[in-house]
Amino acid sequence: QVQLVESGGGMVQAGGSRRLSCAASGRTLTRYYIGWFRQAPGKDREFVSTINWSGSHTLYSDSVKGRFTISTDNAKNTVYLQMNSLKPDDTAVYYCAAALVPNTRGNVYNYWGQGTQVTVSS
Repeated sequence: QVQLVESGGGMVQAGGSRRLSCAASGRTLTRYYIGWFRQAPGKDREFVSTINWSGSHTLYSDSVKGRFTISTDNAKNTVYLQMNSLKPDDTAVYYCAAALVPNTRGNVYNYWGQGTQVTVSS
């Protein structure tokens, strides 16, 4: 089993920044890609970004490209999502997840964190 714990959510004003963390544990972490997803009220779960542990392969959704940056800290077994120029439409519960292949489909992911709420106010 891979355990994932998100943190860093909270309230932020539009135009501001926030960094989310996904702390991972387990003995096979390097086999997995880590993805970020989000789900806003009344909307389906949406892919945000994914990365491998070396950081050599990244993928972003069009809605966040240029504003969000995904990165890893292997020493801490942590994946970050730096969110800049935040908009009210970014308000959602953000989840990190682990998958054996990079993918935008949430059903492919094997493990999920509990989620962290990000609220962007006008």
